[in-house]
Amino acid sequence: MSLLFRNATVLNPDFSVSGGMDLRADGARIVQICETGAAPAGSAEPETVIDGAGLLLMPAFYNAHTHTPMTLMRGYGENMRLQEWLGERIFPFEDKITEEDVYYASLLAFAEGFMHGVVSMSDQYFHCEAIVRAAASCGAKLNVSRGLSFFDELKDLTGFTPFQESKKLYYDNNNKEDGRIRVELALHAEYTATPSLIEAVSGLVHETGAPLHVHVSETQKEHEECKERNSGKTPAQVFADGGVFDNGGLAAHCVWITEEDARILKGKGVSVVSCPVSNMKLASGIMDAPMILRNGLNLALGTDGAASNNSFNFFEETKLFEIGAKVRAGDPTQISPEQALRAATRGGALAQGRADCGVLAEGMRADLIALDFTAPAFQPFYDPAAALVYAASSRDIVMTVADGTIVYRRTDGLAAKSLPTVDFDRISHEVGRSKARILNELDAEGIPL
Repeated sequence: MSLLFRNATVLNPDFSVSGGMDLRADGARIVQICETGAAPAGSAEPETVIDGAGLLLMPAFYNAHTHTPMTLMRGYGENMRLQEWLGERIFPFEDKITEEDVYYASLLAFAEGFMHGVVSMSDQYFHCEAIVRAAASCGAKLNVSRGLSFFDELKDLTGFTPFQESKKLYYDNNNKEDGRIRVELALHAEYTATPSLIEAVSGLVHETGAPLHVHVSETQKEHEECKERNSGKTPAQVFADGGVFDNGGLAAHCVWITEEDARILKGKGVSVVSCPVSNMKLASGIMDAPMILRNGLNLALGTDGAASNNSFNFFEETKLFEIGAKVRAGDPTQISPEQALRAATRGGALAQGRADCGVLAEGMRADLIALDFTAPAFQPFYDPAAALVYAASSRDIVMTVADGTIVYRRTDGLAAKSLPTVDFDRISHEVGRSKARILNELDAEGIPL
C-alpha cells in the first residue's frame, strides 16, 4: 500500500516544524518527505492521497510498559494500596482469565491505543500467544513477554510451565509479521522471584540473546525490603548481578532507584520506563527523571495496565510525566517539553529495540499521528514541543498510521471506518461477556467484588 499526505506540516526530528510538505509512504516505510510539488517527475500516484492542509504530522507513540489484557479490570478495585489491590482484587480476578478473554481484551487495548496515537506496546502478561494473535490481526506493533513469578525455592523449576511457555513464545514468535512482533523475556519483579528463577532466566537470556522486561523499584517498600533480603543490594543490583540484564531490556517504573542503580542500568544498556499516571494513582511516587537523563539512560514512557491507569491516553501520560518531574524537583526548569516528547516517541521506540521507528524521516517506519492543526489547542502557535506536550490531546488526533496502514481515522462515531483493522462491536461484546462470567465465578466462590 502507498500513502501520501499532501501539503501538511511535519514535525522534524529536532522538534521544529516544516510547513507545505509532502510525506509519502510505500508499504511500511516513509520513502519521501519533501516540499509539496517537489516529487520527481513521473512519480506514481499513491493508492491513498490525503489532503494535509490543516494537519500536523508527528511520530506515533510507543507504550513501553503495559499489560494489555488488564483492560478487563479497568475500574475494578479502585482506591486501594498496591499490595492489597494486587492480592485482594487483581490476582483473584486474573486466576479466572482464559486465553480467549486475553485475545479480546488485548484487541480492546490496541484499538483504544490507536485512538490515542499509540502504535506499539511492550506487554508483560500470560496467555501471550493470544496477545500475539491480537496484535497480528489488527496491525499493532508488539513487544511481548511472558511474566514470571516464582516463590518456592525448593520447587524444581524444570516443571514450571510458565518458564517453558516463555521459551516457546520466543522461538515461535520473535520477529513475526515483518518484525512487528518482538519477543522479550520477563521477570515480574525481584520480590516475586527466587534466586533459582533469576538464574534460570539468566540462562535463557544468554541462550536466546533476548532482552529482559521487569518491574524495578516501583515502591519504596519493594526497594527497601529487597535490600534487607539481599545484603543491601537493590533490585537493579540483584538483576544486574544475576545476569538477566546482559542483553539490556526495560526496567519499568524505577521510582525509587538510586544514582548507583542508574549507572548500573546504563552500563547494561537498559532503558528506563516511567509510568507516571499509574505511579501517581497508586501513590508509589514520582520517578527522578532528571537524574535518569543526567546518567545518560534512554528514557521511555508507559501507561502500565488499564487496571491501574484506566486508559492509554499518551498525551496525558506525557504531560503528567513532564509536570511530575518539575514537582518532584521543585524546579519548573526540569525536563523540557522536547525531552518529554522524545521519551513518548523515539525513546519508546529505542526501548523496544525499534531503531527504525520514532521519528519522521525517509527510510523510517511509517508510524505517525495526524493532528488537527486548526484546533484551538494550537492557536496561537509558538513552540511545537510545548504545544504538543502541554496543550494537545487525543481529541486533536485525526488519524493514526502504523507501518503505513491507517489504523484509526476520526469520524462522528465508532463506525467500521474509524478503526478499520478491528471489529469494535465484536470486541465490546466479547469483553462484556468475559467480565460477566468472571464476576459470577468470583461471587460463587465468595470472593468480595
